Amino acid sequence: MSVAFVFPGQGSQRVGMGRALAEAFRESSEVFAEADRVLGFPLSRLCLEGPQEELQLTANTQPAILATSVAALRPLLARGHRPLWVAGHSLGEYSALVAAGALGFADALETVRRRGQYMQEAVPVGQGAMAAILGLDLAAIEEACRAAAEGEVVAPANVNSPGQVVIAGHARAVESGGLSDRHRLVHGGRAPNPT
Repeated sequence: MSVAFVFPGQGSQRVGMGRALAEAFRESSEVFAEADRVLGFPLSRLCLEGPQEELQLTANTQPAILATSVAALRPLLARGHRPLWVAGHSLGEYSALVAAGALGFADALETVRRRGQYMQEAVPVGQGAMAAILGLDLAAIEEACRAAAEGEVVAPANVNSPGQVVIAGHARAVESGGLSDRHRLVHGGRAPNPT
């Protein structure tokens, strides 16, 4: 039987994530301890106890999701479960790279922490938003974003499929993106930062 491991991206975070893994598997609790050492702050406590407002900050969310994904991965690997394929959505690509052995966990943590910080700096906390646009092609969405920007940031952030593109940027520009409600599916509404 062929097995694939697929890892989630930002948006899947919640306070308490990884708790059951850390309590059940030594390998998982070691992942959280390693993340705390590498990053120099108690990421494990943020994952397990919150507060939600801090976990939601992109600079924290990204390493938290990576650490939780690797905490789920390590017990499987320790018990001989190996994937034939790995994949990840957006941020989840880093978890997939760790699972494939192409990137070390410590390097991945430092990279996604910086990635999250840079994304957080691009649009101030609380001023960003995201929206998934359905049923329009990328060229039409790019044109609508250019028209809506008016000195702010709004742009395609992730092409999920030919019929679904996520835009992100300043909330006003995202919300007035020149796209009718027929094509827009707001994904999470206002977000701490575009991702």
